[in-house]
Amino acid sequence: MSKLSLWLERRRQFLGLAMAATAALALVPALGSASVGALQKTSFKMFPNKPFRACAQAPGQTAKASVTVVRGDQNDALTLKLSGFKPNLAFDLFTVENSPQLANGDPDPNFKNFGLAWYQSEVPVDQYGKATVKVNTILLDEIFGFDPAVTLNPVNTFHVGFWFDDPADAAACGFTGSTPFNGTHDAGPLAFVTRPDQDTGLGPLCTKQTCP
Repeated sequence: MSKLSLWLERRRQFLGLAMAATAALALVPALGSASVGALQKTSFKMFPNKPFRACAQAPGQTAKASVTVVRGDQNDALTLKLSGFKPNLAFDLFTVENSPQLANGDPDPNFKNFGLAWYQSEVPVDQYGKATVKVNTILLDEIFGFDPAVTLNPVNTFHVGFWFDDPADAAACGFTGSTPFNGTHDAGPLAFVTRPDQDTGLGPLCTKQTCP
């Protein structure tokens, strides 16, 4: 092969590679278009159910609960962290449709019940009054349940709350009876819950102005 032919061949190969690289780069926006504008990570606080705060909180401390959710390809990763709680308490974590609190913390006068609820995890508090729980499931913007057998259309559960596992742990705060918010359906009252967004009225697991 002459030097001219060899040069022409190498130039042809180079142009072919350059065109292929350009085409590949052009595909990147299209492949990522589904996630454009989607918040990839969100963090938010949970707030005490005031009548039962003293039964959850360690003396001289402030009980705190925070949530971080990271969006994933197949599902999302939620991390719940607690501090300042009475040692060795047990709670049960749910995602729920409705919160009993308004965005400013006042009781919601229109609240009737928690609506659709999904049991997500047990929350054991250690001897230091702390807990960390991780949950992997569909959460951000899309968590929902439905039941066509009872004509229940898809319902989102964008709020997060956790309940006393043992009703006796809240008895000193005036609680009697039980609620269905644990695995054996004999839990205590709500301990902490999220509040709706001031503008959208939706729970913090919806990161957009509107969610399906």
